[in-house]
Amino acid sequence: MTKLLNLSRRRFLGTSAAATGALIASPHIARAADYPEGNINVYVPTAEGGGADRNFRAFSSVWKTKLGTDFEPGFYPGASGRVGYEIYMGKAEPDCYNLIFGNMGPEVLNWAMQKPSFDVNDYFYFGQVDKDPCCLFVGAESPLQTMDDIIAAAKTRKLNVGTSRMAHPASIGLLALGDKLGIDFNLIPLQGGKGTVAGAVTGEVDFSVLTSGSVIAAGDSVKTLLVFGKNIVGEALDNAPDINDAYGMDLPEMLSARAFGIHKKAADDYPDRFEKLTSTFKATFDDPALMEAYIASKGQPEYLIYAGVEECAAFKQSMLELGERYKSLLSGA
Repeated sequence: MTKLLNLSRRRFLGTSAAATGALIASPHIARAADYPEGNINVYVPTAEGGGADRNFRAFSSVWKTKLGTDFEPGFYPGASGRVGYEIYMGKAEPDCYNLIFGNMGPEVLNWAMQKPSFDVNDYFYFGQVDKDPCCLFVGAESPLQTMDDIIAAAKTRKLNVGTSRMAHPASIGLLALGDKLGIDFNLIPLQGGKGTVAGAVTGEVDFSVLTSGSVIAAGDSVKTLLVFGKNIVGEALDNAPDINDAYGMDLPEMLSARAFGIHKKAADDYPDRFEKLTSTFKATFDDPALMEAYIASKGQPEYLIYAGVEECAAFKQSMLELGERYKSLLSGA
């Protein structure tokens, strides 16, 4: 009996030692099963209270019910989003407990205009929340009420055009149009969407370019004349045509596309954790509560569109390429 007990004890200790060795060799195995064990920190590279904040809170209010934890945002505005990304890449632990919620359009264009301190391939976006095409619009009382009016006026003087920031898909859309028509425009950054709308409404600028969600929210105070992508909302954007259809161009859609991103190292080191993030993110789109929350946050329902890792990677790359292509025009605008 004693021999059997000793044998069983030796087998138990041997099995325990082997298991312990396996855990030491692969420390992520034990930790992945219980993920998440705490809240997820989300770095937002814009100011609290803006469109990104509303968008984040609407989506995370439903996502947290799938993932089983809360999301804690931190806001790091400055330098057109650059500050937030630098802090995230430089200080946040790559452990799947730290994410960034950014705009794949203008914020990625930043890297083409000026390289960041980190390798842009060291992070990637894994989940798009929405996409919002950019557009060209005038104030309701503007003397320029059609694209023909704008083109005719641009042949007599250089028109001033409001934009929320220089490195923005809307800016590229306008510069590409000017390149096509042989017209130079004077782009003027007006510090955010509200300022860009106000510039057109008050006549501070001749017209403005911006993401269309902000233009729709401005209501009857503005009139949309051209969309730098597909107009999937029709009358909400005054039935304005697509730039490619109107002028025989082949410009990729100029979009604002908000998405969650993560360190590449986090996804590589913790594949089980990352899989749980991506699967619950996608499942959130199947919950009717998401659309309710999105509309309540003043989102345009047609713009709530899921995209995963591959689609986000393709969009990020297209923004980097467009930034390089139009860098000289933006620098000299």
